[in-house]
Amino acid sequence: MQSLEQLLREQRGLVARRQLNDRGVDWGRVRNNLAAGRWAERTPRVISVTTGTLDPTQRLWLAVLHAGPRSMLGGLTAAATHGLDGWPRRQVCVLVDDELAFEPVDGVRFFRTRRPYERLRSPRPGLPRCHLEPAVLLWAAYEAEPRAAHGILAAVVQQRLTTAARLVEWVDQLRPLRRAKPFKATLSSIDDGVQSMAELDVRRMCLRFAMPFPLRQRPRTDRAGKVRWTDCEWDLPDGSVLVLGVDGSFHMEALEWRADLRRARRITTSTRTILRCSAFELRHEPGEVAIDLVALGLPGRVPGAAA
Repeated sequence: MQSLEQLLREQRGLVARRQLNDRGVDWGRVRNNLAAGRWAERTPRVISVTTGTLDPTQRLWLAVLHAGPRSMLGGLTAAATHGLDGWPRRQVCVLVDDELAFEPVDGVRFFRTRRPYERLRSPRPGLPRCHLEPAVLLWAAYEAEPRAAHGILAAVVQQRLTTAARLVEWVDQLRPLRRAKPFKATLSSIDDGVQSMAELDVRRMCLRFAMPFPLRQRPRTDRAGKVRWTDCEWDLPDGSVLVLGVDGSFHMEALEWRADLRRARRITTSTRTILRCSAFELRHEPGEVAIDLVALGLPGRVPGAAA
């Protein structure tokens, strides 16, 4: 067993009362240190040997220590400790595997799961936390809105924290998992299948909204003299051309995205209009894309849009 000094170093100065008891620190010593202002009671279950404001890492330790020895960080809280950037959350998420037989804590949300608990736990030292993949999949399945749910899957792959293949494996391990089928479709598009899937999704959109099928991969020479190939084009009745570009943005770095915007600008003319959408929109929100295409003159039947 670690000494109390080692434990306090690891846990950033926070310790559960049960841990003190295990190391022979009796309640009298705890009361004396609290009364003297040397220690602070942070929750009925957690003591700190410092009395100032807790820093963000200390708040994480407080949350898992309060919930008991088998608790661990989950959701986007766990994902952030694995390196996820750009998805901050105010509340700390803690996974527990038993009844919530303890007091609530401000700023902490306790999430009970019946999944194989030890399989979820990351073996990395330090803060107890869930593996990245089940952490984001459980959050995406049961807490997130659809757009955010699919967005987080893209984000963890784009930030190179995991792979689409590993996420698919965890979708199967977590069965039954809400939204499993659409998650697998999104992960398939992330995993190098964006353009072929986009072609099928465009055809589905056209059939659903009675729009003509587009011309695919049409060569266009931009203002710099380079040949560019468009994803989808329609020749409109007034002689103009409507172009739809589908962004497989799951793979795209910022510099690539900027370059793609520049390419789109340089093939835009007074008679050629460029629209862009994401592969996610095309698959999950085709009506939103269709409304804009019809509004710009493409024949079709879209509720609420002028044909």
